[in-house]
Amino acid sequence: MSTSVRIGAHEIGPAHPPFVIAEVSGNHNGDLDRALAIIDAVAASGAQAVKLQTYRPDTITIDVDGPAFRLSDDHELWGGQNLYQLYERAHTPWEWHEPLFRRARSHGLEVFSSPFDPTAVELLESLDAPAYKIASSEIVDLPLIERCARTGKPLVISTGMATVAEIDAAVRTAREAGNDQLVVLACTASYPAAPEESNLRGLPVLGSVTGAVVGLSDHTPGLGVPVAAVALGACAIEKHVTLARADGGVDSAFSLEPAELAALVTETRRAWEALGAPVIGPKPSEREGLRLRRSLYVVDDVRAGDPVTEHNVRSIRPAGGLPPADITRVLGRTFHVDAAKGTALTWDLI
Repeated sequence: MSTSVRIGAHEIGPAHPPFVIAEVSGNHNGDLDRALAIIDAVAASGAQAVKLQTYRPDTITIDVDGPAFRLSDDHELWGGQNLYQLYERAHTPWEWHEPLFRRARSHGLEVFSSPFDPTAVELLESLDAPAYKIASSEIVDLPLIERCARTGKPLVISTGMATVAEIDAAVRTAREAGNDQLVVLACTASYPAAPEESNLRGLPVLGSVTGAVVGLSDHTPGLGVPVAAVALGACAIEKHVTLARADGGVDSAFSLEPAELAALVTETRRAWEALGAPVIGPKPSEREGLRLRRSLYVVDDVRAGDPVTEHNVRSIRPAGGLPPADITRVLGRTFHVDAAKGTALTWDLI
């Protein structure tokens, strides 16, 4: 089983903070300046990576209009839309890739993409992309996975809609091509996705059946699902990002705004830090609390010969005296020395 995968300067695995990937997708709304501004916002958020999608309408579908080439009418975001026209609107022009890669790298971000055909791989290789993302729908395109794997770059494989057999075939294809640098992402490929369909308890299973580092590609609203995923072993989190959902765009409804992305970075790291070790007991930071917890104390001045009563001995803070549970063992005994109010009760006093 792989314990970590390196993408650029970042190690991804259980021993490292979550690797946060901000997906631009079609949220550029056809404007290069907006795409560059999204990358600037990703850098300011503290995320480690920004991801694009590399296709032309003709490399992902064909210009045909018929029932098979349209989204279902009841699709929440893109109901009834023609695939070719949707991809025409959403795609990132190939001539934008070089300036987008350059801007991301100027911020120290890792920048890579999802290729959808071999020509996209060629473009991304010319830009020295540090990794490749296999989109959920492409997990069944084994020749594409093999082509990406043979670059020697790490693969981030999204598993939306896939069966265990399909996931296994994709992972085997990559490994048989000589590539074991795999991050496999749990994913619900609906847009937006319902939290109750996330099945995060499957993350350890996904790690077990693939032997790969696991993560989450998330299309649910908000931050709760990815934070919970980190607690269940997700080492990488992918979320779509936009400048403002109110601006619209093909993916805006399930995308984070910059402040939310920054919160995701912070909260997933806190979740990872909180995992700690599988131990129970006092923590080093609790030393002062241990010193101040309850014990039995003399709470009124007493003289030798006085009986121990509930009026002169009580359970109070701080520690230092007998355990509170010993109160029934000491009541009715006799002090054999004088003791001032505020003296910790010990057996040598009675």
